[in-house]
Amino acid sequence: MADLGAMTGGLAHEIKNPLSTIGLNAQLLAEALEELPTDDETRGRLTRRVGVLRREAERLKGILTDFLEYAGALRLERRKISVNRLVDELADFFMPQAEQQGVRLRVDLGPGTLEAQADEHALKQSLLNLMLNAVQAMSGGPEGSPRDLFVRTRATRDTDGRATVSISVIDTGPGMTPEVRSRIFEPYFTTKAGGSGLGLPTTRRLVEAHGGRLEVFTEPGKGTAFVVVLPVEADGPGGEANTATNTPRG
Repeated sequence: MADLGAMTGGLAHEIKNPLSTIGLNAQLLAEALEELPTDDETRGRLTRRVGVLRREAERLKGILTDFLEYAGALRLERRKISVNRLVDELADFFMPQAEQQGVRLRVDLGPGTLEAQADEHALKQSLLNLMLNAVQAMSGGPEGSPRDLFVRTRATRDTDGRATVSISVIDTGPGMTPEVRSRIFEPYFTTKAGGSGLGLPTTRRLVEAHGGRLEVFTEPGKGTAFVVVLPVEADGPGGEANTATNTPRG
């Protein structure tokens, strides 16, 4: 399995490089078409075809990028960070995108700084995946339906008394059926057109690499809440690695 993981990762890299060349040449071809001595109808038809080629090349690059992030080794650089500061910065960054989609973003930070041992880049990527999913879930709702995205932090404790920090990403979207809920962490399962189906599996893998967990609460017609629960203190050394053969639990 380790050899297979290394081989597929190498193959993905080998495919991604020529795709970049294809995309660049398609762009140059589109620019050359603007100066082609032909009628507007023919130029327009050729330009549309080149546009399709460029979009498909970019889509394939995106799929390969998601695959490499999901299947590659994780090396976390954990240090003590302020979860409240990270969430506040991420919300400020994400606000324009939410507003563009007609979504109202609300942030509710718990008291204090809420510190935890975490890899800042990996945690931001996890939360951004959840926020993007939430906005996409609400974008397909009926006209006039509420579109609110809540991001909330709290100091919590596990049943064994371990100090934790929870970060909740809550949407007012359509929610999920039990069937969809049971499959959301399966690689390549998606309900979105053009989705890779690797966003949530990657997010859970990143959270679990911190010794945390990703909880899901959903009800059809009432929205969905994803809750990232992180231990305040790291369980192991900061340079922990997960290999490509580390398959998420279903």
